[in-house]
Amino acid sequence: MADKVSTKQIQYKSGFKYQLSKDCGIQTSIYPTKNLYSQFIELDTSGFLIIKSGYCWDGPSGPAIDTHTFMRGSLVHDALYQLMREGLLEQKWRIQADIELRRICLEDNMCKIRAEWVYEAVQTFAKRCAEIGHSRKTKIAPRRVK
Repeated sequence: MADKVSTKQIQYKSGFKYQLSKDCGIQTSIYPTKNLYSQFIELDTSGFLIIKSGYCWDGPSGPAIDTHTFMRGSLVHDALYQLMREGLLEQKWRIQADIELRRICLEDNMCKIRAEWVYEAVQTFAKRCAEIGHSRKTKIAPRRVK
């Protein structure tokens, strides 16, 4: 059992819509030089990605609509970008992560025109989201403690 420590404030991050309820594994075309491990994400040198149960992500970003043809692609894309933000996966893999998003969406029966639009959108607007240190701000509640 964890130590009993009473806290008067919590620290949390907002903006997540979904939480994975079962581990997800998928073969990617991203091959790091060593196996990568994060709290909820593993990527081995053969390109096999495992996203563990409990992982939270925000689904398709921007004006995109959250459809069943977009969910798995958004999950994998968010996990790969998270590895880049954490400095575990080299930034040179960003474009390939975007290609993986398009590939998975097409595999999940997204129409080709929409998949191309999704790819162009992440190519144009998502670069900063993969940069090291880019993350959601930690919030504190309540703001003042009596």
